[in-house]
Amino acid sequence: MDAGARVFPRPVRAVVLDMDGTLLDTEVIYVRTYVETMAEFGHDLPESFLHGLIGGTRDDFQARLRARLGPDFPYDAHRAAYVARRGERLAAGVPLKPGAVELLDAIAARRLPLAIATAATRAHAEEHLARTGLRPRFGVVLTREDVAHSKPRPDLFLRAAEGLGVGAADCLAVEDSHNGVRAAHAAGMMTVMVPDIVPADAEIGALCVAVADDLHAVRRLLAAADVAAM
Repeated sequence: MDAGARVFPRPVRAVVLDMDGTLLDTEVIYVRTYVETMAEFGHDLPESFLHGLIGGTRDDFQARLRARLGPDFPYDAHRAAYVARRGERLAAGVPLKPGAVELLDAIAARRLPLAIATAATRAHAEEHLARTGLRPRFGVVLTREDVAHSKPRPDLFLRAAEGLGVGAADCLAVEDSHNGVRAAHAAGMMTVMVPDIVPADAEIGALCVAVADDLHAVRRLLAAADVAAM
């Protein structure tokens, strides 16, 4: 994947990144913590169940969880236990994905407008970006609280492009999840998937201009392309 100019059908004029699982190496922590705390509440929830929900809406997650566990499960108590355990595991620091800083530096060097489009809450996004020291790098940070419909609908990416002042078709979107790829593609963005937990399948691969091994590979694609500065 060294021919970035052939990968991108248009010059990249802005970049929109997902956060958890793409920029931050947090999804695996969330999944394992959720399964662990669910077991403490008496349920053997397979990781594969959660894999299919990554990057989706909270309503869909809750609906599928309730369909599996029934109405009598103590959802609020489990949620509190999960959030507390997750916080303990991230207390020492929020890990970055390999190549994250290098990619952000490459984007900054090209003076490309940069946004976050995450299905997380505003508080979650702002806390994690602040703790990693990355918040000043992003001109726009959009969360599920900022749109009527989260991923896999395109609203987050369309709002991100609008906030950056660039047409969605001229934006590069980088995502790790199937739902995120669907959302970015539906917005009309040039989408690169960097799989985290769930690999790309034929459907998802067809929605991407490339599937990259890591963020270093995305940076190399960008370097090889004819990037148009704003």
